[in-house]
Amino acid sequence: MSDQGTNNHSEETDFIFVGFRVHPEFHIVLFLFFLFAYGMVLLGNVGMVAIILTDTRLSTPMYFFLGNLSFIDLSYSSAVAPKAMANFLSSSKSISFAGCVAQLFVFTLFMVAEGFVLAAMAYDRFIAICSPLLYSIHMTRRFCTQLVAGSYFCGWVTSVLIASMTFTMSFCASRVIDHFYCESHSIEKITCSNIFINRMMSLVLAGIIILPTIIIIMVSYVYIVSTVLKINSAEGRMKAFSTCGSHLGVVSLLYGTMFFVYLIPPSNPELRKVASVCYTLITPMLNPIIYSLRNKDVKESLKRILEKKKIFL
Repeated sequence: MSDQGTNNHSEETDFIFVGFRVHPEFHIVLFLFFLFAYGMVLLGNVGMVAIILTDTRLSTPMYFFLGNLSFIDLSYSSAVAPKAMANFLSSSKSISFAGCVAQLFVFTLFMVAEGFVLAAMAYDRFIAICSPLLYSIHMTRRFCTQLVAGSYFCGWVTSVLIASMTFTMSFCASRVIDHFYCESHSIEKITCSNIFINRMMSLVLAGIIILPTIIIIMVSYVYIVSTVLKINSAEGRMKAFSTCGSHLGVVSLLYGTMFFVYLIPPSNPELRKVASVCYTLITPMLNPIIYSLRNKDVKESLKRILEKKKIFL
């Protein structure tokens, strides 16, 4: 009866975010930083999607994946940043039970989907460089759509499992989450339930999700590097590497910050929060910049769009 009462009570009340342990005067600085970063996320990723949808020259598998990557970046950033900014200016810094469930669900869905889309992009580059004559046969529109749909499906299944495991636990009297968004590890700290099964399930899911995507990316690039090194001309090698450099940069940025977060000891939660900002805001902010600066097609497409606007003006 006591567990049931605790559950009922926790469902009817809000969670409170600790956020960053700084002086209240610095909350406006954090708000402005998040506002700038999130504004850049919106500008960069919406712009990237618009360019890809507008220019028919970019109707290729690589840009189909890139458009979905931008949509995913925009989605999981939007699950976290607006609420965090609102809390920086609020004295309560709260989120409803339903809001916390939704935030964790959406964030997990798109983060997992991003891992699979990055793996699909690595496979796409592998086929383009290692088997260029068979590229149009392997990377059909239907197959690319299936890869992306599968990425979203895996994200959905994972988010359902994690959200259901997290929010079926009994919560203690304290509803204070030591983070700036609803992160499962931080929520587990305020539960009265035994979290052993949750931790084991999280490890299993990580092994099923993260390990295969990393293996696909690593194996793809082993073959890519091996093939590129066999190209006789230096210009040909540079052109081949340039098509992969942006993707490698994005993969390194995302997985590097995520691994860093989970290697941080529990005794240093503030560093964990700072590192979390990297993959919730900084990575999705930099991804469009990385692809646009290193991608000749995107720059030319943007130039054509701007020239058309000048003509109409």
